[in-house]
Amino acid sequence: MSEKTSRPVADFTDAYPVFTEEMKATHTILVPDMLPWHFDLLTHVMRQEGYKVEVLHNEGRAVIDEGLKHVHNDTCFPALCVIGQYLDALKSGKYDVTKTAVLITQTGGGCRASNYLPIIRKALRAEFPAVPVISLNFSGLEKESGLRLNLGFIKKLAYCILYGDVIMTCFNQTRPYERTAGESAKARADCVQFIRSALDDGSFARLERNTGYLLERFGAVPIEKTPRIKVGIVGEIYVKYSPLGNSHLEDFLLAEGCEPVVPALIDFILYCVANNLNDAKFYGKRSLSTPVFAFAYRWLYGKQKAVIRMMQKTRFAPLHDFKTLRRHADEVINQGVKMGEGWLIPAEMAALAESGTENIVCTQPFGCLPNHIAGKGAMRVIKTRYPRANIVPVDYDPSATRVNQENRIKLMLATARENLG
Repeated sequence: MSEKTSRPVADFTDAYPVFTEEMKATHTILVPDMLPWHFDLLTHVMRQEGYKVEVLHNEGRAVIDEGLKHVHNDTCFPALCVIGQYLDALKSGKYDVTKTAVLITQTGGGCRASNYLPIIRKALRAEFPAVPVISLNFSGLEKESGLRLNLGFIKKLAYCILYGDVIMTCFNQTRPYERTAGESAKARADCVQFIRSALDDGSFARLERNTGYLLERFGAVPIEKTPRIKVGIVGEIYVKYSPLGNSHLEDFLLAEGCEPVVPALIDFILYCVANNLNDAKFYGKRSLSTPVFAFAYRWLYGKQKAVIRMMQKTRFAPLHDFKTLRRHADEVINQGVKMGEGWLIPAEMAALAESGTENIVCTQPFGCLPNHIAGKGAMRVIKTRYPRANIVPVDYDPSATRVNQENRIKLMLATARENLG
C-alpha cells in the first residue's frame, strides 16, 4: 500500500473547540447585531440563565473587509456580515480571546445559513482557533453545544419575541408623529426595562398585563397624526432586521419622514414551525417531533392572537395574523416553497398591500437565491393583485454603496409621494 493511501484520514471533529457547560462561567458570548428590537430582552434571558452575553454593535467598512477576507464571494451577504463582525470585535483587544465564544442562530432549513457553522469555524481557525462557535437552533443541527435549552428557557424566549414585536411596532407607529423629539425613545427604554423586571420577578408570562403596559406607555406619547408614507420592509431575515445588513434602513426611512412597517419576528418563528408541519403534510416527513411542533404552533399562534386582540382596542395597527399570511401565500405561491424565507416574503407583501402599506422595500442579500426567487419572482403577481403596490427590490452586498441603495428607495418614495398627494 502506498504512503498516500495508508495515511490516516484527518478527524475534523477535533479540529475546532467546543463550548462546554464549564465555559458558561468563564466565557463571554458574542452575538451579532441581528435583532435590535428583540436582543435587549433575549440576551437578558440568557444572562438570567448564567451566560455572559454581549451583542456586537461594531460596523463600518472594516467589518465588511474582515468578512471578505474569510468568506468566499459566492457566499450570502449575511454570513459575510456576521463573520466580519466577529473577527473585527475579536481583533479590537476588548476581549480575552481565550475566554470568548460566538453564537449564531440557525433554522436548519434548506438555506445556506444551515452551513454557517463550518464557515464560521474555518474563519476563526485561521486567526482565533481557541474561540468556540455555539449554534442556537431547534432542529438538531448542533449536538455538541454546551448551551442547554430547557422548556422554561424556551418559553421566556418566546414571550420576549412577542414583547419585542409589540415594542418595535408601537415605536415605529409613534416615532414619525411624536410632538416632542425623543419621547418615543423614552417610551421604548421604559418598556424594555418593564419587561426585564417582569422577567426578573417571574411575571413575564402575564401576557395581557405586560402587553397592556407596553400599549399604554406608547399610547401616552403625544402625537400629531399628519399623513406619512408607510413603507413596509420584507425580505431575508438578517437584512430585514439588522442595521448592519440593511444600511440602517429603518433610520433612513424615519429621516425621510416615513413610517417604517416591519413585520413581526413571531411571524418568522411561526413560519419555521409551520414548515415542519408542512413537511409532514406534503412530503410525508413525519417524525417524533411532529406533534411537538403542532403543539408549539397552536401555543404561539394563540399568544399572537391575544396580542392582536389587545392592539385592536388601541390606536395602534395590530400585528399581521399568521393565518391571514398563510391565506395570502396560497394566493401567490405554494407553502411547500420554503427555502430561505420562501412563501413568507410574498405573503408579507400581500398582507402589507392589503392593509394599506402599499410601498414596500424587498431587501435582497447577495447570494440568497431563494429570496430572489420568492421575493423578486413574486412581485409581478403581487402587483397584479394589488395595482397600487409600489415595490422596490434592493440588493445588499459588499460592493453595493449605501448611496445607491438609498437612491433606489428615494425613487420609490417619489412615486409614493405622488400617490399620497
